[in-house]
Amino acid sequence: MLNQLVLVGRITHEPEPLILEDGKKVLKFQLAVQRSFKNYNGEYDTDFISVTAWEGLASTVKSYTSKGVMLAVKGRIQSWQYKLPDDKKLGMIEVIAEKITFLSSSKQKLEKELEE
Repeated sequence: MLNQLVLVGRITHEPEPLILEDGKKVLKFQLAVQRSFKNYNGEYDTDFISVTAWEGLASTVKSYTSKGVMLAVKGRIQSWQYKLPDDKKLGMIEVIAEKITFLSSSKQKLEKELEE
């Protein structure tokens, strides 16, 4: 069996890192991924996909990215369910990043580094 995907898109907002109680670093961000085909109106739709990076990968993404940076994310899909009132369940899916390739740089971060 295989659970692997590749996404190419732009970060939609500034990633905010979290440090969990056990000290592990986690970074959640959203990637805007344009579909490769046009819809009925002749336009390209965009999907907004939640991505989670852990530990060293989380630190790297936080250090070198900002809103609008284009990334390629290789990862896997992970799913779970939340139990809601009235015996209902809400299914959730997220992408767990395993490798990230930077396809564009953060102009703001680069300018900041050059100033220092």
